[in-house]
Amino acid sequence: MATLGVLGAVPVAPGAADGLRLTWPLRPAPAVTRGFDAPRPDWRRGHRGVDLAGRPGQPVYPAGPATVLFAGRLAGRAVVSLAHPGGLHTSYEPVVAAVRVGQAVDASTPLGVLAAGHPGCAAAACLHWGAMWGPSARADYLDPLGLLAGTPIRLKPLRS
Repeated sequence: MATLGVLGAVPVAPGAADGLRLTWPLRPAPAVTRGFDAPRPDWRRGHRGVDLAGRPGQPVYPAGPATVLFAGRLAGRAVVSLAHPGGLHTSYEPVVAAVRVGQAVDASTPLGVLAAGHPGCAAAACLHWGAMWGPSARADYLDPLGLLAGTPIRLKPLRS
């Protein structure tokens, strides 16, 4: 089966990204302090998202319309996880949640506020923003920057 790649990111099924374009979770658009580094295979070391410079207490917004899957502490970190239409999941940490599981959100709904203390962050606070396609047991990590509305889409067929 042929697949399409988005900006060199992990392949996704044709049609999976139809019309889905994300917005920045921090406003104004922040500096990227650490980029995406997909682990190959997915259980190896890597950076499964991007780190964005912010300030403690800054509002964090969903990257697009979604439903809240998780909002609370996970492995000692404040995390919010969202399910977007079409199979995309995004995660945001460390975020002190202002939303609840099952709540519908859009890009104008504050998820909560950014907390300080993200390991390896040189800024006052950094938001770790992750994205993945598919069911959690077989999810493919994506670079969320490649899904931003302002990023041109370049699709190339990959040989099967």
